[in-house]
Amino acid sequence: MAELVRIRKKKLQIPISRLRSMLKQIEEKEVDFEEIRKNLDFTASLLEAVYLDGTRQCLESEDDLQQLQSDGVPSEVTDWLASTFTQRIRRPLRRSDEKPKFRSIVHAVQAGIFVERMFKRAYTATMPDQPAAVINCLRDVDRWSFDVFALNSGSSDHALQTLFFELITRYDLNSRFKIRISCLTEFLSALERGYCKYNNPYHNLVHAADVTQTLHCLLLRSGLVHWLTELEVMASLFAAAIHDFEHTGTTNNFHIHTRSEFALIYNDRSVQESHHLSAAFRLLQDDRLNIFINLTREEWMEMRSLVIEMVLATDMSSHLIQVKAMKSSLQQQERIDKPKALSLLLHTADISHPSKPWALHSRWTKALMEEFFRQEYFEDLLNPAIIPSLLEAETGDSGLDSFIT
Repeated sequence: MAELVRIRKKKLQIPISRLRSMLKQIEEKEVDFEEIRKNLDFTASLLEAVYLDGTRQCLESEDDLQQLQSDGVPSEVTDWLASTFTQRIRRPLRRSDEKPKFRSIVHAVQAGIFVERMFKRAYTATMPDQPAAVINCLRDVDRWSFDVFALNSGSSDHALQTLFFELITRYDLNSRFKIRISCLTEFLSALERGYCKYNNPYHNLVHAADVTQTLHCLLLRSGLVHWLTELEVMASLFAAAIHDFEHTGTTNNFHIHTRSEFALIYNDRSVQESHHLSAAFRLLQDDRLNIFINLTREEWMEMRSLVIEMVLATDMSSHLIQVKAMKSSLQQQERIDKPKALSLLLHTADISHPSKPWALHSRWTKALMEEFFRQEYFEDLLNPAIIPSLLEAETGDSGLDSFIT
């Protein structure tokens, strides 16, 4: 073991030396960007090689999740994660000629091996003139206290485009699924236009960006991302980004009681959520916007099925049902499939702002109340008899007063 540590230290001396050299150049303001680029690429390659060597041993050892420890994760949640996603049966040994594989992309994300490489190769190559405020905001993208309002301000009201682009390239999903940067940019622009369609105070592109970042944070900090495939990560981020696409700023009850076109199309069932999905997938009908054009048929069907299940689960009318079902499964130690876990996770991210720092929560609350008041005004104009339905939801008379607990 000591010999192994010595060898690893020796391997790390070169990248460490390169990094210190680059820092010195920056401090002395003698920056040769081409040299720095080459050094970063070389350093990343060495670190990757060292990490792959360590990963090979991890793959042959007991699952890491059984060792998961976090002050922020209750023991019952950790136990559930272990029993649900840990492979307890002995895995067949790898052939000697078989190359080791990452069991998931989280290794690369957490170790930071590919961050600089991806950032240089994809992000800055496409958006080289990002303001310093945006770059500073994105440094906190893994944090629960991430300030999406600051990102939106720094990116000139393009928080969703900036955030989604960052996460896709950070997870290297654009390379995995062969997503052209021009296509991704066109899709995100169309997505943001849809979120601006009704000029909502709350259900807008900033909310979509916030939910997407929060889902990323939950996946990363809970360890769930460690057991997801790249397709499942892609589907989860996509579902978060589109989950309120073309939201009208009114509730499902409003559509049902006013017999709106949406209510008639979707038969009064998860009216808004059904439209978010339909409208978003309709964007992909245009090849210029179809970021999934290179998926296989099987990948497409799996991705679409997961996205549909996750977005439909954001319907607040299903909140108590989801929570009750999850509690029951945990208490009975049943195996929970990933779609249900991811659906609850997206729903959690969607209503998470009460748990965020006060400066963020208070802004979201004001925006939500403004949107409620707008709906009340519309209800008053159309039919005063509808008003109690909204007030009931606000006062908790429908039973949602206990959903936090």
